[in-house]
Amino acid sequence: MTNASLFERDEVNRIRLHVKPTKQFKTFAISVYIGQPLSEQTVTSTALIPFVMRRGTSALPETKQFREKLDDLYGAGFGFDVYKRGDYQIVQFRMDVIHDQFVAGAEGLLRQGFEFVGSTIADPLVENGAFREKYVTSEKDTLKKKLESIINDKIRYAAERCTEEMCSGEPYRLYPLGRLEDLPSIDPASLYSSYNNWLAEAPIDIYVVGDTTMDEVKRLVTAAFKIDRQGAARYDKKVVHPQARATKEIVERLDVSQGKLNMGLRLPITYVDEQYPAALVYNGILGGYPHSKLFINVREKASLAYYASSRLDGHKGILTLQSGIEIANFEKAKDIMQQQLEAMVQGDISDLELSQTKAMIANQLRESKDSAFETIGLDFNAQLSGRDRSVEQLIAATEAVDVAAIKQVAEQVRLDTIYFLRDRKGGQ
Repeated sequence: MTNASLFERDEVNRIRLHVKPTKQFKTFAISVYIGQPLSEQTVTSTALIPFVMRRGTSALPETKQFREKLDDLYGAGFGFDVYKRGDYQIVQFRMDVIHDQFVAGAEGLLRQGFEFVGSTIADPLVENGAFREKYVTSEKDTLKKKLESIINDKIRYAAERCTEEMCSGEPYRLYPLGRLEDLPSIDPASLYSSYNNWLAEAPIDIYVVGDTTMDEVKRLVTAAFKIDRQGAARYDKKVVHPQARATKEIVERLDVSQGKLNMGLRLPITYVDEQYPAALVYNGILGGYPHSKLFINVREKASLAYYASSRLDGHKGILTLQSGIEIANFEKAKDIMQQQLEAMVQGDISDLELSQTKAMIANQLRESKDSAFETIGLDFNAQLSGRDRSVEQLIAATEAVDVAAIKQVAEQVRLDTIYFLRDRKGGQ
């Protein structure tokens, strides 16, 4: 057990186990993280796999049976997400099931929960050495619609395109749900082959928060996850920071009435670094909250933006700025956004900006302790990066950040890409 996280750690069959015994919650929270390096060859098939998995298992081959089983477990919740953390594509399965003592006559609900998750992941429905064709065809269509929907959400589209342009040539450019052009070539047999390789080789982390023990979880995982893991990999915790280059400006034209101005910035600081708490405060003051410089100066004072914010990816060392503007205000908005970056370099930060940001960060971190899945997510981020910090330690570290530390972060930020989505009319 580490003093920082209070999670107990162990390993079974090259699957890393993380258990937090606690009576704080009335449920057991189970999270299974399966990671894979982002790659053109695997990104779409890996994204599709959990969609097919949710349709049925060997024991519950029909989707209706699969869903009814959750009702039998007193309304247990089950779902999955596919996202990226740094240069890794992560599939996360989540399940919460109520503790036996709160349901009259129930017993072994944690065991049954693990049997359900384990069969979903390790024993999906297979017919003639492949996934069921009907399910694969249906879920390919589901994924296709999700990918096509991005273009209709212009805020999201602009954010993805800015990242794609900024990180061209890097795995991070890839969208975690894959690529439309890959879907036609995926069939039930090829997807099942991809699934077997993925499950055998990918790093797997299983988390449990609830009134249990590591010994119990080890027994349950051993029984529920029968997988050949001989070649299982580990996460590479090294982060590659590309060399600085001249800022590039990309203008894309679509049928839009509102412009989207995004900026991509490089920051050679990630979660593992000592400067990470200062980078958190930097992002908060720049654009993380409603009192931030981008929001106040671009949106409120200059009335140039419908929204203006920033986001820090602490696993990759990338900072992105997002704004929605009138198309004619491109140059003005761009200038004011860059002025805010320069203000951070100069240490033009008020005591109020600093105190409000620290308070917001501390409140968010404290609130995470009231959620089992938030607690799990924070710890997984720490394990993925190689730096184990507790909520209390991270709060204390951000509280200690001063203007000088923020200036040191600001001096390392490099504007890499300016992306502007505008209408098809007009000149440059």
